[in-house]
Amino acid sequence: MTHVSPAHKPQNPEGQPSKALYGGTTSRRITVRDIAAAKERGEKWPMLTAYDAMTASVFDEAGIPVILVGDSMGNCHLGYESTVPVTMDEVALLSAAVVRGTKRALVVGDLPFGSYQEGAVQALRNATRLIKEAGVGAVKLEGGERSADQIDLLVRSGIPVMAHVGLTPQSVNAYGGYRVQGRGEEAAQQLLRDAKAVQDAGAFAVVLELVPAELAAEVTRSLHIPTIGIGAGVECDAQVLVWTDMAGLTGGRVPRFVKQYAQLREVLGDAARAFAEDVVGGAYPAEEHSFH
Repeated sequence: MTHVSPAHKPQNPEGQPSKALYGGTTSRRITVRDIAAAKERGEKWPMLTAYDAMTASVFDEAGIPVILVGDSMGNCHLGYESTVPVTMDEVALLSAAVVRGTKRALVVGDLPFGSYQEGAVQALRNATRLIKEAGVGAVKLEGGERSADQIDLLVRSGIPVMAHVGLTPQSVNAYGGYRVQGRGEEAAQQLLRDAKAVQDAGAFAVVLELVPAELAAEVTRSLHIPTIGIGAGVECDAQVLVWTDMAGLTGGRVPRFVKQYAQLREVLGDAARAFAEDVVGGAYPAEEHSFH
């Protein structure tokens, strides 16, 4: 299999640039129309989180078509114990950085806990802020039927919405922990209703988190909008991971659904120790690092 890199991207049989989300040759920003077209083609695609311009630029250059500025920043970037303390100011600041660091990816800004639960008007006010101040192309919010009114108003106001059902981390206190959702007939039917409710409200995609693979497959077949899995099996239209989990930067135990594609925590630790030893031993700075 030939590896597709940004420097060598595929063309279709007519010799025209590929419209594929990953590996495609379009230089403009990915839009929700591109996401819908990928669903029609049966194309799978990747999504990663990012919280700063430099990391986002790496993922953008790698061809990742959708970057989520997730409220997961609370756990893996800001030092909180959960996503609950994340504020609108923090999301707006980091979303703007990610937008500045990218050229092609669709950047989705997360609406944090407390920024839309009061109702549709509050959701519109805060989503508008992310669109205007940060420049994101879409927003994400949690909840199925309970968030349908918010999604409906945002979409009618011209703001694309990515929904999120299954395990919704902002509700971790209500769940009593991070548990698989949708097990059992009643829970499965509720998750299906939630997924269809966000689709009917106008969401362009829906994240399925910690959902049994068979149920996620059923949801994916039932919807005309793409599903984005995280701990939801292989049948989803797309897959997302928190980038620090994916790259092995997260310390300690990682969730079962995470595959680590690098060991950056070990790499960075080795680099820090090598630097420290050079400083202590007088090897750095050497003559080539000095000015006269």
